Amino acid sequence: MRLPNPLYRAAVFACLAAVVAAIGGCASAGPKADALQRSQYAWSGAIRWGDFEGAWGMLEPEYREEHPMTALEMERYNQVQVSYYRDNGGLSDLEAGTAARDVEIGVVNRHTLAERTARYQETWRWDEEAKRWWLTSGMPDFWQGQ
Repeated sequence: MRLPNPLYRAAVFACLAAVVAAIGGCASAGPKADALQRSQYAWSGAIRWGDFEGAWGMLEPEYREEHPMTALEMERYNQVQVSYYRDNGGLSDLEAGTAARDVEIGVVNRHTLAERTARYQETWRWDEEAKRWWLTSGMPDFWQGQ
């Protein structure tokens, strides 16, 4: 059996080193960043799959108290189906405990089957006591401009 030439071994070693470096780069930026990612994922999933009551529970408690959702408003959310939820990027300042991201949401009226696009800016606040992120921007307005 013939051993691979030194150039081949060097190339394999370089590839392995690059893979190890890439995996190391995937390491978490910390518990706050992980919690933000999980919160945003849960929020977008709730909106995308029509769990508006679950999404309501992710809003900051002070916001919910100041802007209570009526049964009629909740029924309006139940009359639409979200066809997509696209993250268009955002900014976060983990030190300050704030984050924001712009999203585009495809909305289909269940009665007319008309689809439209809604834009929404999420704003998030880190609650140090609860060790969690709260959404402070309220529910998306699917009826803007109507």
